[in-house]
Amino acid sequence: MVSAAAGSDDRGVHIFLETERLVLRAFTDADVEHLVELDGDADVMRFISGGRPTSREVIRARTLPRLLHVHPCTGNPGYWAAQDKTMGVFLGWFEFRPLDEHSPAVVELGYRLNKAAWGRGYATEGSRALIRKGFTDLGVERVTANTMAVNAGSRRVMEKAGLSFLRTFTGDWPEAIPGSEHGEVEYELTRAAWRGLR
Repeated sequence: MVSAAAGSDDRGVHIFLETERLVLRAFTDADVEHLVELDGDADVMRFISGGRPTSREVIRARTLPRLLHVHPCTGNPGYWAAQDKTMGVFLGWFEFRPLDEHSPAVVELGYRLNKAAWGRGYATEGSRALIRKGFTDLGVERVTANTMAVNAGSRRVMEKAGLSFLRTFTGDWPEAIPGSEHGEVEYELTRAAWRGLR
C-alpha cells in the first residue's frame, strides 16, 4: 500500500511518499550525522568506494548539497531520506533523480541502506513505490538503474522492482576497487513495460 500524497512531518519536513513500512522525506542539515554513520560503514560502501568511509567534511560540502538539490522539472530533490514508519529510525536513502535537469522523462533509481535494513525488503518496497509515483504522477517514461556487475544484492532488488537487464558496460572508475574489473550493469523499466506488469 502506497500513500502518494505529499505532506510534512511534525517538524515541517517535506514527506514525498509513504509505504506500508517506510516514510521517504526530504533531507535536512540535521541528517549529517545519519550520513556520516551510513557512509562510514565499510560494508555499505563496499561497492561504492571499496569500503572507504566518506569524511564528514565531504558529506557537508558535497554529499548533502547533492541530496538537497531540487530539480526544476519535478520541483523535487532527486534523493529522499528513508525512515522506518513506526519507529522513525533513519534507514538510508533512495535516489529517484532526473538525468536531465529540465525533463522528468528518464530518472535514475538508486538506494543506500544501512545494514540493519538489509534483507528485509525495504529496498524493493521503496523502489516500487518510487517507480509507481514516477509513472503515475511525475511524467517519467523510463527508469534506469546501475550497479557493479558483482553486486548481486542490488541486482536482485532491481529485478524485484520490475527492472530488466539492459547491458554490461565499463564505468570510469577514478580508482579501481575489488570487482570493478567485471564492469557495471544497467537495468531499465519503461512506462509501457510497467503497465504490462500490473
